[in-house]
Amino acid sequence: MRWEETALTISRTTYGCGLTVLATGAADVAGFAKAIGEASATIDAGFALLFFSQSLIGAAEIAEALPLHAPGLAFAGCSTAGEITPQGLEEGQAVAILFPQAAFTVAATMVKHVSSSSMDVIAGEVERLKRQLCGRDAARRGHVFALCFIDGLSYAEEAVTSAIHWGLDDIPLLGASAGDDLKFETTSLIANGEVDSDCAVITLVATDIPFQVFKTENFVPTDDKLVVTASDPDHRTVREFNAGPAAEEYAAAIGLDAKSLTPMSFASHPVVVRVGGEYYCRSIQKVHPDGSLSFFCAIDDGIVLTIAQPKGMVESTRAAMKSVSENLGGTDVILGFDCVLRRLDARNRQVFRDISELYRNNNVVGFGTYGEQYRSMHLNQTFTGIAFGHRRAAE
Repeated sequence: MRWEETALTISRTTYGCGLTVLATGAADVAGFAKAIGEASATIDAGFALLFFSQSLIGAAEIAEALPLHAPGLAFAGCSTAGEITPQGLEEGQAVAILFPQAAFTVAATMVKHVSSSSMDVIAGEVERLKRQLCGRDAARRGHVFALCFIDGLSYAEEAVTSAIHWGLDDIPLLGASAGDDLKFETTSLIANGEVDSDCAVITLVATDIPFQVFKTENFVPTDDKLVVTASDPDHRTVREFNAGPAAEEYAAAIGLDAKSLTPMSFASHPVVVRVGGEYYCRSIQKVHPDGSLSFFCAIDDGIVLTIAQPKGMVESTRAAMKSVSENLGGTDVILGFDCVLRRLDARNRQVFRDISELYRNNNVVGFGTYGEQYRSMHLNQTFTGIAFGHRRAAE
């Protein structure tokens, strides 16, 4: 790994597999785009992933600047709720991950109006993207994985993830929901110059670098149950738990007053649902003045939620990364998507610096999300990642 810093406070890190990461906290779109162009020329990059805080730069600005300073470079990405740079957990940053053509073949597309798109339309886009990738001599790369970034305020993640997974066959899918720095107003997604919301960006990557997708979460279910007795599924809002006001029932279950509920409360006291013998988080987004609760995931009447107790975020994450590294014979870099509620919980439990150091030591880059996609599932309060191993010696 090689790390540098430019006069414009743009760090540049190059990993053994060829991936190069640029990160900056400077609101200089032209300077960032120019640095991306120079780094792309150096490593002969064919594609860039962009993750950025909308408080730092605008999606339209970077989409306009990149073709000027990095002509011919394809790119895609989204807005965030925090970033993961080579230096650890950050906020108010912009990150560019460059894929050299010598090791990666990439194809990306944007699917618009995902809140109203049918499964057939989305699966059809996946099939078209697969044909496009094959047309770029990707077969010689050996293995393919898929990345998906979805508007985190579209209420469509479950349906979109299922449709993409259906069209991928045995290609592993990983991804995340775009954020907007916990404002919950508008997220932005980019694909090859187009900028939009209520959309998804699907990316297929073929590579001869060994990789493994994985996920990790840190919670255990308790005996406390909340039954959804009144909800608005289209807007992921619960009005009642156990036939009582949602916020009051939830607050009572975790030992707090409803008026004191904050995002920190939701991060520290997640609720989970049991599916096929496993528990998955259904994280709460915010409380409304009428006492109803909005969720990051799909919700409906009759669902039984269980109050969960987080445990050992640092230890569980370290164990997951160690296991992946052992399977790969060593990890070079990890592209990671970390739920923003994990970040909030880390602060609340005073392990933020520890988890940030863990990410830095394991070469994690990525962003804070409003939800995570893992194979066919849309998840919350989870870290999902794709770990790249070391480049294999030529036979």
